[in-house]
Amino acid sequence: MQDKAFWFREYKQGRRFIVKIRPEESITKCITELVTQEKINCAVVLSAIGSVKNVRLKDIKSGARLPISSARLIAHEIEGPLELLGLTGNVVPGEDGKPDCHLHIMASKSSGDVVGGHMYDANVFATCEIVLVELSVEGIERYQSKSGGTPTLFFSEE
Repeated sequence: MQDKAFWFREYKQGRRFIVKIRPEESITKCITELVTQEKINCAVVLSAIGSVKNVRLKDIKSGARLPISSARLIAHEIEGPLELLGLTGNVVPGEDGKPDCHLHIMASKSSGDVVGGHMYDANVFATCEIVLVELSVEGIERYQSKSGGTPTLFFSEE
């Protein structure tokens, strides 16, 4: 069998949510609570604006090779506050069956410099408004990739 260059699933859009998160709250925790409460299996973050602080990132070191290991990642925190310019990502079931958020953030400092990367979490500073779209799709989960070294999407065989 020849290795595939990519995998895909067609999906239909389900419910759409406009979410406002209060100051001091964890963005990742609130998204996880929403999808759990509403019994959402898969979702995508369509847009997000507001302001954040205590942004926790984990980015790949320059020159890193596969598989990615913790030694090849840089964890850092940006205190902020920062303007939230964008948040993108998806939520799918993880290995434990619970919602697993994979999020990337772009935010600006007061100097106008833009920072971003793989976001583990951030707290809302003044406000955060997110548009979240439920995806109606089956056969997608996130597992630890042996070749890549990081959690990634896996598609069940049809």
